[in-house]
Amino acid sequence: MKILHLDKNHPLLLNQLNDLGYTNHEDYTSSKSEIEAKIKTYDGIIIRSRFTIDQQFLNAATNLKFIGRVGAGLENIDCDFAEKKGVYLISAPEGNRNAVGEHALGMLLSLFNELNKADREVRQGKWLREANRGIELDGKTVGLIGYGNMGKAFAKKLRGFDVDVLCYDIKDNVGDENCKQVPLEELQEKADVLSLHTPQTELTTGMVNSEFINAFKKPFWLINTARGKSVVTADLVNALETGKILGAGLDVLEYEKSSFENLFKNSNRKDEEMPDAFRYLIKAENVLLTPHVAGWTIESNIKLAQTIVDKIKAKFC
Repeated sequence: MKILHLDKNHPLLLNQLNDLGYTNHEDYTSSKSEIEAKIKTYDGIIIRSRFTIDQQFLNAATNLKFIGRVGAGLENIDCDFAEKKGVYLISAPEGNRNAVGEHALGMLLSLFNELNKADREVRQGKWLREANRGIELDGKTVGLIGYGNMGKAFAKKLRGFDVDVLCYDIKDNVGDENCKQVPLEELQEKADVLSLHTPQTELTTGMVNSEFINAFKKPFWLINTARGKSVVTADLVNALETGKILGAGLDVLEYEKSSFENLFKNSNRKDEEMPDAFRYLIKAENVLLTPHVAGWTIESNIKLAQTIVDKIKAKFC
């Protein structure tokens, strides 16, 4: 089989596919239309998030047998149409779930203990102990929306704490020894912390809005290492201002582009293009922001690539 690699990944992916006898070509710069013009000669594609694999692209890919997406989600692929065309879809949530679990826990502990705020103040010569008194995770209830690979990884990390972990998921019977599955209403009644672990779908886009937030009985902390478009940022800011949300750790943002480019294209016009809600977030001391790197570790780079190779090998060898 001939495989076209559209994004750079760990070299083991190319090396091991070569060892399996596949012909591998790399094209990291051509436009989508240029790729479409030659895609009919390839049996497989390896991609991260460079562009969307839509119906036009899939119709041009007349010989395509599989798409390997080196990441957890498949939202940049028209999955229904691909499956109708007989294209096998491969993702690799197993490769970065541990990294996401660790990142979510790190964000939560940093928020609870004012670590980033305190660090900035000490660097400025401020020694404000009372202003940086933390709170403990023990005794809290952590609610997870979505209990697949990422949610399970985070729940596993929480085992060392004296916390109750609850999850809500659209699938039945996903709870395990680390987490009790409950109705959404029960989660909203009991949670002190909410962590999102959902893919980007029609159901999850705009899911965390004012109505959703106000359904929580208690003020809560929000962690989002999933997809930025799940949270309506303006509604999040309103909840931060009123104290309904006590603080937020956001690895993903509503304003992200699927290709993970800079948030605002024209650097000389950033202030003009920047939404008011985002301006609030970057100044808020109870908000922690990272650039979609929860699953982006040295180790996950290797594991993601290896997962894709293993799944190709299992299907086609």
